[in-house]
Amino acid sequence: MKNIINFWFCWKSGILLVASGLLFGCGPSAEAKIDAEVLEQSRAEAEKGDAEAQNKLGVAYALGQGVTLDYTEAMKWYRLAADQGWPQAQNNLGVLFRDGQGVEQDYEQAIKWFRTAADLGFAASQNNLGVMYYSAQGVPQDHEEALKWIGKAADQGHENAAKNLIQMKGGEHNHDH
Repeated sequence: MKNIINFWFCWKSGILLVASGLLFGCGPSAEAKIDAEVLEQSRAEAEKGDAEAQNKLGVAYALGQGVTLDYTEAMKWYRLAADQGWPQAQNNLGVLFRDGQGVEQDYEQAIKWFRTAADLGFAASQNNLGVMYYSAQGVPQDHEEALKWIGKAADQGHENAAKNLIQMKGGEHNHDH
């Protein structure tokens, strides 16, 4: 059996939502366009150590917006921001490791970064961590743990976490036969 994979965009948080099996996870979004002036301002601030700017620069490199797509550069900027406790960057690192973008796919590293941001209350990471438990990616499949994390994200108004809860509680299956 092969899972059907769908791609969606989450307009509220500017995060790309990628289905993993039945459930939607979150990563950087092409919807958050970065113009040249903002990119240069972000670069200047990022080089001074501003975590938010470092994350923005990482997104630009991960999506090839205003710069050549370069996952190695994205990883560099995300890690600088993540090491300062910036949860969006921690989530974005998790996405790179989960998807094997610019690095070898490593679910353990993805779980580490998703959990770090999830523990800080970042809804997208809570949802992503729940999806990892639901899909048995890097952890044993655990629907209770998945419900716990996805529920925390849904409680914060995370749209796709709410959709995931409905799918999980409804027991819907979306497989090719």
